[in-house]
Amino acid sequence: MTPDDHQPYIVLLSIHGLIRGHNLELGRDADTGGQTKYVVELARALGANAQVGRVDLLTRRVDDPTLSADYAQPRETLSDNVQIVRIDCGEAGYLPKEQLWDSLDSFADSALEYLKQQARLPDILHSHYADAGYVGVRLASLLGIPLVHTGHSLGRSKRRQLLAAGHSKEALETRYHITRRIEAEETTLGVAERVITSTQQEVQEQYALYDHYRPEHMRVIPPGTDLEQFYPPPADSPASPMQAELARFLTQPDKPMILALSRPDPRKNIVELVSAYGESPELQQLANLVIVAGNRDDIRDLDSGAQEVLSDILLTVDQYDLYGKVAYPKHHQAHDVPDLYRLAAASKGVFINPALTEPFGLTLIEAAASGLPIVATDDGGPTDIIGNCRNGYLINPLDRADMATKLLQVLTSGQQAWETLAQQGLQGVRHHYSWQAHVEKYLAELRPLLARTEASAPVILKRRKQLHHDRALFSDLDQNLLGKPEALAPFLTTLQDNRRCVLFGIATGRRLDAAIQLMKRHRIPLPDVLITSLGTEIYYAPNLLPDTAWERHIDHLWNPRIIRRVLDGLPGLKLQAKREQSRFKISYYIDPEIAPDLQQLNRLLHQEGQAANVLQSFGQFLDITPVRASKGLALRWFADQRDIPLERILAAGGSGADADMLRGNTLAVVVANRHHEELSELVQEGVNIFFATRPYADGILEAIEHYQFFQSCEVSA
Repeated sequence: MTPDDHQPYIVLLSIHGLIRGHNLELGRDADTGGQTKYVVELARALGANAQVGRVDLLTRRVDDPTLSADYAQPRETLSDNVQIVRIDCGEAGYLPKEQLWDSLDSFADSALEYLKQQARLPDILHSHYADAGYVGVRLASLLGIPLVHTGHSLGRSKRRQLLAAGHSKEALETRYHITRRIEAEETTLGVAERVITSTQQEVQEQYALYDHYRPEHMRVIPPGTDLEQFYPPPADSPASPMQAELARFLTQPDKPMILALSRPDPRKNIVELVSAYGESPELQQLANLVIVAGNRDDIRDLDSGAQEVLSDILLTVDQYDLYGKVAYPKHHQAHDVPDLYRLAAASKGVFINPALTEPFGLTLIEAAASGLPIVATDDGGPTDIIGNCRNGYLINPLDRADMATKLLQVLTSGQQAWETLAQQGLQGVRHHYSWQAHVEKYLAELRPLLARTEASAPVILKRRKQLHHDRALFSDLDQNLLGKPEALAPFLTTLQDNRRCVLFGIATGRRLDAAIQLMKRHRIPLPDVLITSLGTEIYYAPNLLPDTAWERHIDHLWNPRIIRRVLDGLPGLKLQAKREQSRFKISYYIDPEIAPDLQQLNRLLHQEGQAANVLQSFGQFLDITPVRASKGLALRWFADQRDIPLERILAAGGSGADADMLRGNTLAVVVANRHHEELSELVQEGVNIFFATRPYADGILEAIEHYQFFQSCEVSA
């Protein structure tokens, strides 16, 4: 397999996982998923381009009696100029990627020997994932060949996810070798001359976490979509099993379909969609709603988050009496997904992604490729997709009226307008999101590297002067950031100017959806960490990843049924609306004139064996949370997870709910408008708090000056 001297020879490196050219075993384990599919499809697409001479995909050879013999073959031909080359790496049997680190030098040496045996050296090395990045750096350095890298997932983000899921720092090192992985990624980012990402958000919010963050070397090229799998419905398409499955839910199954497809995750915002549909008689008359939210046998067997979402879907269907209008099948297979899109397109329906946040939006591209107009959240990837394809509308995912209006706009615009959206989507996908389009953009980015006649100059790796994110700033939302719009912009600018050394957190009593809605209204970017519902929930950017370890931690001595039994009916207490309640927060209105005081309420709970935090704020709100949950405790949990000393955390609060954020070793500030009597006890206790003379965000800026908070935040370019 010898390439033309005038056409590039490209080597792709993807070391772990089970890689072959047919029947990919996607989902067999954590290492055989999107990346393996991506690199095989990329290799094929590159080889199909007339400008490319040869493509080798180098991966690990696996000789394991429990697996197919395909993975033990040294060579596998994918086309005339594309092949998979399998190289020995450590022991012969299959190993997860975390166990390969000690064998990567051997892989690199064997890969070097293979490349030297070829008629000519490759023109480009493209590494995929951290382990391949480690090998790619060695090969690029030895051969003087430009290195291109795609991270797929990043160690710093993974570390956050694992800590949020309850893994200890020791386990991260023992099981995942996370520090070694992050170090490999740092070096790779320092050496790679191009880094290929899927979205600009990925660049700004994930790669920006690294010391060797070089945005000038990063290029956004979305992955391609398999147009042989996702295509519009043919005129004579036969009935399908999925069609029959949906029909058993629906009184009028021939109506247009509003299709939503996602995991049963609160961040996907499906319950809000059902509510929007339930509040719109016109939508109900025009279309059926189809919710495909994972697979289940018994909701009670699922994790708590999925249980809550699916239970709320069923309760909302019942609340609005949507029986016969909403389908929510229990099971579907991967091969049913394209069929679902085509069924919706054949019905002249619409696909909706109402997620609170959506970094990319692969389902939107799949729907567009199937000839289906789309409606999607105005966050992240959907903005780019709809901007490129012009095949639908963006929505505020927390505005039910906006959601219903945009769905009606698609469904009532007439057949010609619907067809226009569908055709624009098809054309947009082919132009921007097909593998052919991906390869054309990819090759355009490689041309400056290919045009060089000399080996690349060695890159001098230079670390920033300060550890990335070595401090944090937390603020209440309503009373500290809002109230004076002209003060908010300079505050956000100051944060942005120092973003490489400071993490920004918001701690609020509001629920997640209400907090996000307020931030959208005031154009406050999503913070790095969002503590909601009075410290009972912690979410991490960019995907609003919930800290499930925190949930398990605070679910201690927590018996909401008994607490309600004790407090319900007491004079001066009135339970707040359901939307203000959550799994770990019980909220009342309190009339202090006639209600028992906090000491009495605590005594009543103690008499029933209940230990909980009882908080009164603004003179009218009473909240009960688990004894382990509060804003201050959540802040300290976060600080411990990120290894940030409390002395390097600036906490801005004001109401009684903020008191324990301000106690202790944090740098505390109360802005001028929030000199609240609920904090008077802190002054009496001698707590060291800075009382700003300026209000709202101006007061936080004053505290930044007072504490010289960013004085040592000198980050090299």
